[in-house]
Amino acid sequence: MAGHWACDLTLDGVTLAEDALLGQAGEAFAALDHQLGRAMAAQCAEAVGSMQQACELTLDYLKTREQFGKPIGRFQVLQHRMVDMTTELELATSMAILAACVADEPASAERSRQLIAAQHVVKRAAQFIAEQAIQLHGGIGMTWEYSLAHHARHLVMLGHRFGDDDRHLKAFADLLEAS
Repeated sequence: MAGHWACDLTLDGVTLAEDALLGQAGEAFAALDHQLGRAMAAQCAEAVGSMQQACELTLDYLKTREQFGKPIGRFQVLQHRMVDMTTELELATSMAILAACVADEPASAERSRQLIAAQHVVKRAAQFIAEQAIQLHGGIGMTWEYSLAHHARHLVMLGHRFGDDDRHLKAFADLLEAS
């Protein structure tokens, strides 16, 4: 949907010699989980960049698109929606910074909670900004030739990487109960 290349990779019946393993057999989960946290932090940063572009494109559009003889950005209700988008962007930016700060820390319940919280907030903001940008642009916002459409698709698809909201919220709740 977002225009990125994708594939399904199936490894069936693959065996490795002992000297080909990168670590001890059966002990890769901790390393993979740590790298997943780093990937989540990187995705948060990537999403913030895309959200910034969506907000900039939307603001430019509101300043230039005219209706009833004046730019639509002068209508108060559209200004309020733009403020809401900017507020969500600032919150997502703060959470992406938090994720970047803890991404390289050793594995801990606190690191996991912070990464999951950042992921959840950024995904929620990404969905909101994508939807608002499309609404404020109208039909042009979804045309393939206009870059906003690519940002919007990308932001919506972020909600499906590394697990959905239900998975993250359950993991967050489990970590809270364990502490």
